[in-house]
Amino acid sequence: MSEKIKHSGVIYSLGHNLIRVRIGQSAACAACKVSAHCNASDTKDKVVEVHSDAADSYQVGERVVILEDNRMGLKAALFAYAVPVLLMVAVLVIVVAVTSSESAAALSALACLIPYYIVLYLLRNKISQQIKFDIEKIYN
Repeated sequence: MSEKIKHSGVIYSLGHNLIRVRIGQSAACAACKVSAHCNASDTKDKVVEVHSDAADSYQVGERVVILEDNRMGLKAALFAYAVPVLLMVAVLVIVVAVTSSESAAALSALACLIPYYIVLYLLRNKISQQIKFDIEKIYN
């Protein structure tokens, strides 16, 4: 059984099968293994969208816990950090080998990120279907 990444927050808004939760940095982020690669561990509040059939059982302002499978957090870090770095290094090495121009290689390595992030943006709905959050009420 894999570990879960947990963030506490407050329900910001409700929609049809959609719960938007505002989460802030918590003390648990410091102990989390992926906190250095997690956008939720930044100091700013984040709004997380949770798709749930039980959305009508929640209320705006209610305190909840957002749960995410640790593997999903690592997958998100892979798309956001590892793939772009590997892509840049590959383009850098290939362009230096072909042209012997370091400045052209550096510009090409940076420019290769433009289509990567465009493709990532175009596939955002498909990716968001793979990265699922669970929600639990906090009972005082």
